[in-house]
Amino acid sequence: MSTATTDDLHVVGKLSTLDRFLPVWIGVAMAVGLGLGAATPGLDSGLSAISVDGVSLPIAIGLLVMMYPVLAKVRYDRLDSVTGDRRMLAASLFLNWIVGPALMFALAWLLLPDLPEYRTGLIIVGLARCIAMVIIWNDLACGNREAAAVLVAINSVFQVIMFAVLGWFYLSVLPGWLGLEQTTISTSPWQIAESVLVFLGVPLVAGFLSRRLGERARGRDWYEQRFLPRIGPWALYGLLFTIVILFALQGDQITSRPLDVVRIAVPLLVYFAIMWGGGYLTGALLRLGYARTTTLAFTAAGNNFELAIAVAIATYGATSGQALAGVVGPLIEVPVLVALVYVSLALRRRFPAR
Repeated sequence: MSTATTDDLHVVGKLSTLDRFLPVWIGVAMAVGLGLGAATPGLDSGLSAISVDGVSLPIAIGLLVMMYPVLAKVRYDRLDSVTGDRRMLAASLFLNWIVGPALMFALAWLLLPDLPEYRTGLIIVGLARCIAMVIIWNDLACGNREAAAVLVAINSVFQVIMFAVLGWFYLSVLPGWLGLEQTTISTSPWQIAESVLVFLGVPLVAGFLSRRLGERARGRDWYEQRFLPRIGPWALYGLLFTIVILFALQGDQITSRPLDVVRIAVPLLVYFAIMWGGGYLTGALLRLGYARTTTLAFTAAGNNFELAIAVAIATYGATSGQALAGVVGPLIEVPVLVALVYVSLALRRRFPAR
């Protein structure tokens, strides 16, 4: 078993200034968004009005700018090696579609038994598996880009097929079996497919075409050494822009109900810790190596907050407790997963080189 390289031991120190101080920039973006939302009357409704079929254009633009550079880095000619790793694919499906929803259901009922609206909102968050920001977290933590692209694509397909079914099961069927309060969820396969198409399909196609056409025209060396460094920083610019817009949209709700935010945050913190830790433990037991273990952990821990918020608003209303729970999701997820990026980089030296 080989030891970590010197580069691995100093990977955090090799990050660019933008990457190294990412927690600071994200904190500033969150504060700016909350400040704008609280200080500018009508800003949230104005931003919400700029949408097509319920998809917020400012958020969509931010996510597209965020995801394109990372997906342009993927070496699509290596995807066969990922799809052939049945252990990783099976582990990802199990963590995302069995463990994740069940864990959030259990935490919501255990920690919010007296707050049914927030409880329902958290269960919806647990059903919306991540297809967007996980690409960024995985890349920052030096996970396997090709594996991330495959797992995100698989999660997208399962999300279209299973979201409404699992929503019915965890909100109506299972509570009935356990003698608990039942509720319903209203969403359509098209609404979910639209979210997948906008937030994953467009940047994935753009990234694939960029690599294919760029390498064909100028060669791989030019593409990876000249083109990718130029577009790379735009991923974090898009992330920060998205965070500002997201928190500006929901700033009033968050700042007006701080105690409720704390109550919602507790099960989310437990959820992210267990899912990320479970992903790392599973990858280590399967001996997937650092890069694929990291990808497995982040794809298990992340959630599609855009879809969760959209479904909660469409079903229960923009000012509902369910919608607030969806909004608190990224408020907790963003700083927690950024912190876990640095934990991953610190753990990298403990993995054998692969």
